[in-house]
Amino acid sequence: MKYVYTILILGIIAVLAFTFLSDGNSRQDEVRTVGQEKLALWSPAFEHNGMIPRKYTCDGEGDTNPPLTISNIPSDTRTLALIMEDPDIPEEIKKERGIETFEHWAVYGIPSGVTEIPEGEVIGALGMNGRGEAGYTGPCPPTEYHPTEHRYIFKLFALEGSLQFAHTPSKAELLAAMSGMVLDEATLIGKYDRTK
Repeated sequence: MKYVYTILILGIIAVLAFTFLSDGNSRQDEVRTVGQEKLALWSPAFEHNGMIPRKYTCDGEGDTNPPLTISNIPSDTRTLALIMEDPDIPEEIKKERGIETFEHWAVYGIPSGVTEIPEGEVIGALGMNGRGEAGYTGPCPPTEYHPTEHRYIFKLFALEGSLQFAHTPSKAELLAAMSGMVLDEATLIGKYDRTK
């Protein structure tokens, strides 16, 4: 009788172990699949959280944007939009201008099939930067304020629709128009310090 109970218990343990392992593997596959499909943005010029080369800053060519690469664009994406901003501007400037970030670049209407934005080129339509101009303006953290190293956040949005404006839009207008259209988004962070 003990022999029968032992076999029965071992059988139950084997079934439970098999179920647990199978379920774990399916969850790993699910996570892996989701990760592969996530919209991604990176640059061949610098690593995520790495230093942006001088060439793409106010100490270099100033108005030359870094090259960017895009992958895993959702299949139902119609257009892409891109915003680059500096959240580390000095508190004095935030209060003086009534802003939280300084916009360095805003682009919308990027076709969904675009996987590369070349150095110094714009694909799509330009929005307004923090200088009140349409175009890219390179990182230029003021050395008299701390921290002297600023982060520059590139945010890419996959949209299920197209954005239309009768004028050059601000970042706030872009974000308002995108509301309810965003299928996925990706972030790339670069840094720059003029004191180094």
